[in-house]
Amino acid sequence: MTIEVLNAAGAKTGRTVELPADIFGIEPNEHVVYLAVKQYLAAQRQGTHKVKTRAEVQGASRKLHKQKGTGGSRKGNIRNPLYKGGGTIFGPKPHGWDIKLNRKVKDLAKMSVLSAKAKENAIVVVEDLDFSTPSTKQFVGVMKGLEIADKKALFVYPEINENLYLSLRNIPNAAGSILSDINTYEILNADVLVLTESTAKVFIEADTEA
Repeated sequence: MTIEVLNAAGAKTGRTVELPADIFGIEPNEHVVYLAVKQYLAAQRQGTHKVKTRAEVQGASRKLHKQKGTGGSRKGNIRNPLYKGGGTIFGPKPHGWDIKLNRKVKDLAKMSVLSAKAKENAIVVVEDLDFSTPSTKQFVGVMKGLEIADKKALFVYPEINENLYLSLRNIPNAAGSILSDINTYEILNADVLVLTESTAKVFIEADTEA
């Protein structure tokens, strides 16, 4: 897939990049995408939900009245789950929601969403953005130049760029990630995927080495 490289103002630079077909041109596998998204969302859950059982709630342990002769039902202590303020039966306990996925499955899911974005022409390659200081205003200008100011955009750069991150973090519809950290959910959740030129070259070099 050949994509023209744009500058920060959205103009063509005259350069192009050829994104590898075995990453950006496969037939998307919807089921593995579902599994990858499910794993990501499950991992966001803290799993700290907890209720108190009858052994943990406050209350005396004495028997409320004698077993027989009252004409009423048998009763234990006030912490009985049937009473107001008593313990909870079979309530939630802290536990993890992690789902295990094999590395090949996660890689296939990522390639599936990248290929889907390519088919939708929702991938933009921009020349490397080099901000000397953090500037949200300047970054908004870049998004306007690329004509994606009104879309959810995921910017992917090859390595940590503090100024770039600080520039985009306060923009509601913009997100940023280094290449090694991108995941299926983030790509799928974005309307447009913006790759810096260096990031695109990493894909090409990796495909060449393979």
